[in-house]
Amino acid sequence: MSLQSTDQIADLITRIRNAISANKNEILVPTSKLKVAVVEVLAKNGYLASYEVIDGTPRGMLHVVINEPGQIAKINEIDKVSKPGRRVYAGVDELHAVKSGRGMEIISTSRGLMTGRDAKKNRLGGEILVRVW
Repeated sequence: MSLQSTDQIADLITRIRNAISANKNEILVPTSKLKVAVVEVLAKNGYLASYEVIDGTPRGMLHVVINEPGQIAKINEIDKVSKPGRRVYAGVDELHAVKSGRGMEIISTSRGLMTGRDAKKNRLGGEILVRVW
């Protein structure tokens, strides 16, 4: 019997952080739509090399390539901001640059997941899920 974390994003972020600490360049995690959306935003903004959803029964897997072999990871630090016991929301005027623009936040908005910069452009607020730099 496998233990499933109730907080999917925290589980994904912890696995990425642990892989970087152990000098691994890829991970395999059980998939979900939310995890795929988070990984997609990270990959689109250059923090991950690539990802792939592997179909399977009873559950598919998400193959995440953090960095190509021989390269250093682009993620220095990755944190879960909003937690199940303490949700963190921000209006459009409360969204600020992370590490003077060198990092980013992933925001859950009414139009899906997007970076804090994109949310500000679209005049949207939402739940701050992840902060990465």
